[in-house]
Amino acid sequence: LSMAFRDVNARRHVGLQQLSALALAGRTLLGPTKSCKFIVDESTNQSTLICSAFRLFESLDLTSAAGQLLNETIQAQNKEFKTGMSTLLFLTGVWSSAVVECLQQNVPISAIVSVMSEGLNSCCERVQCLQRSIHDVNKELCSSSVQSKTCQIGCGNPQISHYFQKEISAPEKVTPVNSHSQPEDCNFNKCLVSPLAGFGSVASLVKPAGDKSTSLISESSSFASGCSKQKLTHSRYFSTLGSSAYPCQCSGLGHLVMALSHGNQTSTKLLQSIVAYQQERAECSGSSQFNVAEIVTCCLLGLPESYSCVSLGFVTLVSPEQATVTKHLEDRPLHILLVDGDLTEKYRHLGFNRPRNVRTILKSPILQEDRAGDSWLSNMLDILISFEVNLVLVKGNVCENLMERCVANSILVIGSVTWDVLRAFEEVTSAQPVTYLTQLNAACVGSGAQVELWKACDGRAVDLGELVPVRVKAQGIALLTAVLTTTVASKVQLIEDQFWTSVYRLHHALNDKKVFLGGGAVELLCLSHIQMLAEQPSQPASRDSVKEFPSPWLAAAGMEYRSVVLQALASGWKQYLSVVMCNAAEAASELEACTAVDHHLKKAADSGSPSTYILQEFRKGALLRGGSGPLADHGEGFKVYDNVTAKTEAWRRALDLVLLVLQTDAEIVTGPKRSQLLNSGVSSEFMFL
Repeated sequence: LSMAFRDVNARRHVGLQQLSALALAGRTLLGPTKSCKFIVDESTNQSTLICSAFRLFESLDLTSAAGQLLNETIQAQNKEFKTGMSTLLFLTGVWSSAVVECLQQNVPISAIVSVMSEGLNSCCERVQCLQRSIHDVNKELCSSSVQSKTCQIGCGNPQISHYFQKEISAPEKVTPVNSHSQPEDCNFNKCLVSPLAGFGSVASLVKPAGDKSTSLISESSSFASGCSKQKLTHSRYFSTLGSSAYPCQCSGLGHLVMALSHGNQTSTKLLQSIVAYQQERAECSGSSQFNVAEIVTCCLLGLPESYSCVSLGFVTLVSPEQATVTKHLEDRPLHILLVDGDLTEKYRHLGFNRPRNVRTILKSPILQEDRAGDSWLSNMLDILISFEVNLVLVKGNVCENLMERCVANSILVIGSVTWDVLRAFEEVTSAQPVTYLTQLNAACVGSGAQVELWKACDGRAVDLGELVPVRVKAQGIALLTAVLTTTVASKVQLIEDQFWTSVYRLHHALNDKKVFLGGGAVELLCLSHIQMLAEQPSQPASRDSVKEFPSPWLAAAGMEYRSVVLQALASGWKQYLSVVMCNAAEAASELEACTAVDHHLKKAADSGSPSTYILQEFRKGALLRGGSGPLADHGEGFKVYDNVTAKTEAWRRALDLVLLVLQTDAEIVTGPKRSQLLNSGVSSEFMFL
């Protein structure tokens, strides 16, 4: 009977097996060194390169209920944190397999649920000792970088302006920038804040062509990597730094950006430029040091990735016809209009109620509709012309016919603009958003906006064929656009996702005001802690067991299965660390990785204080290193850190999903009443009788 029960038990929980199978697809997406996947659309034969669990499941056609629940859980994690989805997916898979193994050993569902839940809660409490405040991390990173003479990657230092594109009013020929050298009396604050005072106000920083001293402004005024070939004199990859390395300004967040980037160099440098700019602006205005709402992205297909840069204002793609209007409007102060909705005839705002008991009778419906459409187009165009509007930013869609008429009248209309962009221009142009053009009055029209064709780092306007990048700006605007470039169409979504992941990691770290030690330190302590609890002898509830598991009910119930369930929970952490090491080439196989993890566990146990041992190994950069590269190290003097809330929420969501599917499967097959008997630990023989 027992064997038959185990067989039925395994077949019954199909949902857990589906979760485990789906999670296998994301194993290579775990850790800082990921293996990207190509997702092919069968209908169009177009492929997209993805490197996150969110994009993977977004592209899959999921038919099972368990798969849909997993997708919704990943979407929720992405919506709230933009990071931790791969961890969530992997732990869901390994814990699903672990729960199935527990079921095969006749462990009651109630014991699995209670012990795993309390075990994870105990882990979350235990790893709090590995949290570090943002202030302490900044101080430590800056101190380490000064000692190793590698503080050249952004704590408010001039070289990150290499990625920053600004306004220039200067002689035609200027000295190219050497992004890795330090000019005397150079103040990066002035370099970044000057454009806020007015366009062309950085001219004083430009030196004549004959002046051989270093300038902060390149010939094209575009600080993009790789656009000018300069001799590299300062880099954390080379030791030829000499005495020109200068002390780090510890008030900056540049090192924290890098510590949270997990090796994404391009996004790191762009974000460091943004952070430095916003910090300088915050010192002047008293605003937040880092504001995600003031950042947007624009992806350009057709330029090398080295052309990626940060541009002040709003950069977007428009049609060639709109680009012609932009060229016509260049160097002119424009009247700007903001539309909070669609600019179409049939658009109605949310909550609009059509009048009841109204019937419209048309003798010739098609003709009448055409005339009504022409009348609406003419009225809308007349309104724009009467208020001398040159530029319209629309949150939603724009009627194509109206767009054509506006182009013919030299009015630039840009649709699909986010609310953050509208708000940024509202603040600096005094424009007031309207829902319909019929609401327009003189007070709603803003002034002081400018448009121009966006220029690459070589100073030339870029024509990408079907779409042309343009920039909308205004004096004093805080909005920044990260212009992300690539020549590979399938990488467009990937580089944008990577950038936003870096942005939100910093955002959540600042909100939490603390970070975890990275590189597997937290997971290793979880594994050590759970194994220690599992090795404790199963006995009636004692003060010690109640102390470890705060719930008295848990300490008294299911002690017989406590060790088995805790070992199952620990197996998830062990597999997590093993796969991360394999993906990062720290181990040739999972067997070798498991051996390395076991070695650390033994040394941590022998030390008497696992947390102290892990902290010491982290500081030495020797944590989970078994091969060619560091997991907890970005190079000399730099460590990896993780978000606190995003990581722990990924754990909780993974376990909650597994336990939900476990209990749901039991109720579907056995019914609620019999499921309650099974959950309560009734023997399998009784159930079959």
